[in-house]
Amino acid sequence: MNKKKLVILPKTRRILDELGENIKLARLRRKFSSQQVAERANISRPTLSAIEKGKPTVSIGSYLLVLQVLGLEKDFLLLAKDDELGRKLQDARISTNERAPKRKG
Repeated sequence: MNKKKLVILPKTRRILDELGENIKLARLRRKFSSQQVAERANISRPTLSAIEKGKPTVSIGSYLLVLQVLGLEKDFLLLAKDDELGRKLQDARISTNERAPKRKG
């Protein structure tokens, strides 16, 4: 079975890099070793290292587990909270389909 190659745009890459750096800084501020965080999050040290580098191949659940160990899990709830574009579309009464159309083929 062929795997599709993950394509990450430069802007998205910068966001992930910054997220990883922020997680690493939070760990260091708390004086936690990478081993401690990995054990508490029930992930491997290489996975934690990938998170701190902002790798897009790590599951979002693993990111959340590390945030939880650092006491930052509530920050996760702020993601996509203020949907300005969605509100503008709603206010403009632009109708959107409930679901995307099915693919043909």
